[in-house]
Amino acid sequence: MQKKPGKFQGPNKNQNQTPKFKQNKNQSQNPAPSKGNQEMSTRQYTVKESSELLPFLIEKLSSLGRNSVKAILARGQVAVNGKAVTAYNYPLQPEQTVTINKDKIIEDIPLAGMTILHEDEDVIVIQKDAGLLSIATNTKENEITAYRQLTAHVRNHDPKARIFVVHRLDRDTSGVMMFAKNEKAQQHLQNTWQESVKERTYVALVEGMVKKPEGTISSWLKEHTKSLKMFSTPYPNDGQHAVTHYKTLQANRNFSLLEVNLETGRKNQIRVHMQDIGHPVVGDKKYGSKTKEIGRLGLHARVLAFMHPTTGQLLRFETHIPKLFLNPFKELPAKK
Repeated sequence: MQKKPGKFQGPNKNQNQTPKFKQNKNQSQNPAPSKGNQEMSTRQYTVKESSELLPFLIEKLSSLGRNSVKAILARGQVAVNGKAVTAYNYPLQPEQTVTINKDKIIEDIPLAGMTILHEDEDVIVIQKDAGLLSIATNTKENEITAYRQLTAHVRNHDPKARIFVVHRLDRDTSGVMMFAKNEKAQQHLQNTWQESVKERTYVALVEGMVKKPEGTISSWLKEHTKSLKMFSTPYPNDGQHAVTHYKTLQANRNFSLLEVNLETGRKNQIRVHMQDIGHPVVGDKKYGSKTKEIGRLGLHARVLAFMHPTTGQLLRFETHIPKLFLNPFKELPAKK
């Protein structure tokens, strides 16, 4: 589970992959190395007819001896459709892509509970599943997190590589979030967050029918010292100012599906504000929900758009509304 389709406006999501190209059956894109020379640039071939891997390679690398081709296979320099293969008799089918790399091919580490939507030298954008922590807390030091998995991912290619936290999503919130790959990018994004982030759109499944088609919630948020719950204080300038805009997408007498845009990004902001207007997020027992309609928290970070910290280019990532969020509207039409 690595790359996931999604609406994306910006650089090619596969910009870090070697471009694939087709060749004539008996032609190489690059001149063949001199006989016995095992140093070569990366090459790709499209399989035209069924074959086994070793004979295919011997044909393509005609300037090398059979033992040299076997050695290239044994060193893990060959991949079929992106997966490293060492078996001489591996069956090839038409339209498969065979890559011969100058070094051992390093396969990506499988990721659990998340997919990578975009990666470049400065940032990684992911879609996180509900239930996965963004980063470990003091009480969950050994738990799998998005941060730990991405650290392993980048260190698979560079042992000194690091991941830097830019923002977080609650464990039970799914959707788009980003991490930085260097401290400079992290500092830029955090220091210019209000200017750099152009769009943060969530979808929230909430209890009850929200009668207003749209609205804005503004309050000052504080954290309770004992329960650690966030709450809206009645006193102006007491806490952090939080502003949430919402629009009703669907509604029936029991539930409403809202599009929510954050003007600020405070801890638990949407969850507190939905409780404030009497429509807690479905499944959010912490903030007043009494239903478990979909078996998870009804909150998904659908869109994230930001200015790239180095290039200044606008990147926008949009994901689908989780199907579970639409289930409550299949049988109960909205009352007029």
